[in-house]
Amino acid sequence: MKGSIYKTVIKPLADRFFALALLLLLWPVMLLTAMAVFLFGGRGPIVFKQQRAGFKGQLFEILKFRTMEVIVPDYEEDAPINNPEFYPVKARVTKAGKFLRLSSLDELPQLINVLKGDMSIVGPRPLLPEYLPLYSVLQAQRHKVKPGITGLSQVLGRNAVSWQRRLATDVVYVRKQSFCLDCYILLLTLFKLLKGPSETEHADMQAFTG
Repeated sequence: MKGSIYKTVIKPLADRFFALALLLLLWPVMLLTAMAVFLFGGRGPIVFKQQRAGFKGQLFEILKFRTMEVIVPDYEEDAPINNPEFYPVKARVTKAGKFLRLSSLDELPQLINVLKGDMSIVGPRPLLPEYLPLYSVLQAQRHKVKPGITGLSQVLGRNAVSWQRRLATDVVYVRKQSFCLDCYILLLTLFKLLKGPSETEHADMQAFTG
C-alpha cells in the first residue's frame, strides 16, 4: 500500500468511519461518563473545550470530558481557590476526573473532533498553541500530519518521558507514518487500556519551554 494513497485518501476515510462507529458503540459509556462528571465533577460544564494547534499549526477547539473543577471568577480575591500557592492545578482535579484521566475516558469526545476533520485516530497529540514558537525546525514537523487521539508517544511512555524525547518520537511518526505503524499503535493502545492505568504515564507534565 503506497504511503501517499494511505495518508491522503484511505486514512481520512478510515478515521471518520471508525470515529462514527465508536461513537455509536460507546454512546452508553459516554452518557454514563457525562453523568459522572455532572454529579461528581464539581463546578463547571460537562465538556471541556480548549484551543490546540493542529495540522499545519492551525488552531481548533479540542473536546474532553472535564476533569478539573472550574475556578469561579467572582470568588473573593483572597479565597484559597484563586491562589495557586494554596490551590494548585493538581488540587483542582476532581475524584471523578482522576479516574477519567487514568482510564482515558476523558478523551472520548475527541471522536467528534475526528468526525469534524480536526483530528485523526492516530497521530501526535495536539498541544497548546503557545508552544508553536518554541519548537525547533525539526520539532515543528509534528504538525505535518493531523493530531491524534492516540499516538506513538502515548504508547511509548506518554507523560513519563521528557519533552525532547516525546517531540522526537512525534517526528519519527510523521516520517514513518504508514498503515502498519498505525495498526501497531492501535494494538499497543488497546493493550495498555486492557492492562490498566499507570499513574506514572498519566502524571501531569511540566509546561514545554523550548
